[in-house]
Amino acid sequence: MRAFVVTEADDTLTIEVQDIEATPRDPSDLLIAVDYSGVNFKDAMVAALKSRVRRLPSLVGGVDAAGTVVHSTDPTLPEGTRVVVHGGVVGVARDGGFAQFTYSPARYVTALPESVSTRVAMIVGTAGFTALESLMALEDHGLEKGSEVLVTGATGGVGSLAVAFLAAKGYLPVASTGSAKESQWLIDRGARRVIGRDDVADNPGRVLATETWAGAIDCVGGETLAQILRSLRYGAAVAASGLVASAELVTTVYPFITRSVALLGIDSVEATKVTRERVWSAIGLIVSQIDFESLVDREIRLEELPEAFDDVRNGTTRGRILVNPAPG
Repeated sequence: MRAFVVTEADDTLTIEVQDIEATPRDPSDLLIAVDYSGVNFKDAMVAALKSRVRRLPSLVGGVDAAGTVVHSTDPTLPEGTRVVVHGGVVGVARDGGFAQFTYSPARYVTALPESVSTRVAMIVGTAGFTALESLMALEDHGLEKGSEVLVTGATGGVGSLAVAFLAAKGYLPVASTGSAKESQWLIDRGARRVIGRDDVADNPGRVLATETWAGAIDCVGGETLAQILRSLRYGAAVAASGLVASAELVTTVYPFITRSVALLGIDSVEATKVTRERVWSAIGLIVSQIDFESLVDREIRLEELPEAFDDVRNGTTRGRILVNPAPG
């Protein structure tokens, strides 16, 4: 089969398409024929020299994939089931979805709702799963319909899908981006308005900013997350899932002890089976309300992945990059 292999040896990184054989780690692993995968920021990190994310010297990349089960010993995921695969060690410590076939433990595999095609599943992908998981966490915290919700990194995978999901569910997403030229695109996706990266909070000389946001979905981290905390309304929360800008967070306790705000950590990697099924079921309920194709930056073949990684690292994508593993 064709697969995109990342290999590091003697301080040299090789990333290339190879013809290899898919191999299970355990007899219980499911074999899945891959229709599509997607490019995530984590994939770009895996395909970097001296990567702190990749845990093997050589593996097939791709932290998510969607396709059809072709071999299974799990009665809940029989052969012929359309599934999505993501999270855990997929594409990080075992072969992932940048291939025509992939083996995976059942715990990382979720059956897709009838309303969700494998293509849409990968337009959603890990990024969209994280976006909706973030929104559902805010709802669990008490977010009210009709509220203005800030979305940072809004032209990226998590951000653009968060904007679409918020709009579809009756909220008023405010998109924050460093790409002003993409403002109309974001409005077309459902953003009520678009602001710059530096417009998240006011009163820079004060400990707290004006109470502005009823909630926020942040995949940027660093100073952006600190500014969100300063500007949340009383009792509001931010769902944080990323570190595109920085893993460091320099803030004070004031937002927490004077405005009772909450910082909700969002992890899609080790999400439980219950969480996975809950999120994908929710996607199935709103799929008809969203033009997912408009969220596709482009569709590529395995050979085009290196360029796609550069675009993701540089933040120049608009939505999701789909990967078709079939020969060109």
